[in-house]
Amino acid sequence: MSKNIQAIRGMNDCLPSQTPIWQKVESALRNVVNSYGYSEIRMPIVEATELFKRSIGEVTDIVEKEMYTFDDRNGDSLTLRPEGTASCVRAGNEHGLLYNQIQRLWYMGPMFRHERPQKGRYRQFHQFGVETFGMNGPDIDAELIVLTARMWKVLGIENQVRLEINSLGSNEERANYREALIEFLKQHETVLDDDCRRRMLTNPLRVLDTKNADVQLILKDAPRLNDYFGDESKQHFSNLCERLDAFGIQYQINERLVRGLDYYNYTVFEWITDSLGAQGTVCAGGRYDGLVAQLGGKATPAVGFAMGLERLVLMLETLSLTQDVRRTVDVYVVMLGEQAEIKAPALIEQLRDELPDVRIQVNCGGGNFKKQFKKADKSGAEIALVFAEDEIANQTVSVKHLRKQQEQTTVNLSDAAQTITAAL
Repeated sequence: MSKNIQAIRGMNDCLPSQTPIWQKVESALRNVVNSYGYSEIRMPIVEATELFKRSIGEVTDIVEKEMYTFDDRNGDSLTLRPEGTASCVRAGNEHGLLYNQIQRLWYMGPMFRHERPQKGRYRQFHQFGVETFGMNGPDIDAELIVLTARMWKVLGIENQVRLEINSLGSNEERANYREALIEFLKQHETVLDDDCRRRMLTNPLRVLDTKNADVQLILKDAPRLNDYFGDESKQHFSNLCERLDAFGIQYQINERLVRGLDYYNYTVFEWITDSLGAQGTVCAGGRYDGLVAQLGGKATPAVGFAMGLERLVLMLETLSLTQDVRRTVDVYVVMLGEQAEIKAPALIEQLRDELPDVRIQVNCGGGNFKKQFKKADKSGAEIALVFAEDEIANQTVSVKHLRKQQEQTTVNLSDAAQTITAAL
């Protein structure tokens, strides 16, 4: 007998019992961004490897260790996308959507990183992302943060997340700070672990968010990034904070928040939760004004965010917020007799026209009443519609409640839609 083929480690199936909660999360996020006037964009899963090397940075963990990269038959190096921002910018440049234009875009789909699978983090994971272009003020930064706050409210987790914000200043200011930070880290090199020593010369700002307690201790005396800010950077961040205060959004300024990708400048933010055990980021983003030009377009201000859907689903399950997830089936159709089996499905199609939002499942595969009602109960349906020879002959249908103690009734087919609506 052939050996069963199993899914690749870290790339998981989403089973029918799990998809309703995913649909709830996806629908909630989609409805929020649509209510703010954002438009969906869909990008391919496979991109040229150079896109991510140029955008994310060749000395980041993602490019060095985590990307799924391969040569195609033409010898071109291709990569399964590890994040969505670079792909969105590439698409915007390629199709002339960005220069001298304002765009508010969103996307949703799978991303791929070869990292150690753990709770809420997988090698194929799913992100919901928003990217905006053509607006350089803190007003759009604030809108994105307020928009995400509304998402948490809709999902019922607003009390389970907290907001941390920071500013990275301009690219020039950050470059000056980078040199000062390197000099400081060299003076304490004996305390640094191997990872921090490597990052010290390649991406020193990442040392600031190390989890090494000994390194964090010396970083208390490290130069501060905001000491290198000019008036424009200070004003941008101050104005953002004023706007968040006006919205009533609570936040914490975290000067160690730097984000893991090279392209950020000015505003960066993260929404963090403790409800999954260890502290975890559920949404992160910031401003990346130089990326459009870096990828071949004309200089365009931009800001966005992305969130992992696996972690949101896990949060809702952990917090027992899945009770209101809509059942897969509302109505199950039971039939007995040859005429019922032939004619009832056609009558149900008429009901579908009248009730497009009601989920009706018709029994297939035969079976007596007992077996069919067993399947009806297993389907999760609220009611069963029963067709036998008498119902077909009299143009009626019997309505049986499966979850409530109510008597079975028989109604004319012309009244079936109204009866079903009242029952649900």
